[in-house]
Amino acid sequence: MRKFLMPLVLASVVAGCSDSNQDLERWVQETLARPPDPIEPIPPIVQPEPFTYQAGNLRDPFMRPRPAQIVDSGVGGGPRPDPNRRREFLENFPLDALSMVGTIETPDAKFGLISDAEDTIHRVREGNYLGQNHGRILRITPVAIELMELVPDGAEGWMEREARIALREDQRG
Repeated sequence: MRKFLMPLVLASVVAGCSDSNQDLERWVQETLARPPDPIEPIPPIVQPEPFTYQAGNLRDPFMRPRPAQIVDSGVGGGPRPDPNRRREFLENFPLDALSMVGTIETPDAKFGLISDAEDTIHRVREGNYLGQNHGRILRITPVAIELMELVPDGAEGWMEREARIALREDQRG
């Protein structure tokens, strides 16, 4: 049976490979002879109307509102780091080198656990300082430590900037 089947399959394959491509060649010639469709013109460039930004003296919408006496950060007043304050150990590290690994809560206080660049765990509480920009801890939550940093404003003054250290991903339950 195989002997008869093999020549039959071979004959059908050879019959399908005829060199009659005339219909294909005719279609290609007809397609090339047609004129191309017109291209849509490029739309004119619309000049935007000039806009003058008027809110330069308003509060940054991405910062928490502060009392009026703190908002002024010019040379004469505003927040400034205390030059007489003794610096804490975690102020030697940039914030991105520190990570929160948990919290401890006692009846008297709530503590945050911070891991430094050398994987040493430190216990911190509200009011402690960390990071290289005079960051003072404002609040400790189960998922983050929120702090306020003092950074130069570029005009010989200082401004406050909010920051937070989130709980490390591998510590989330």
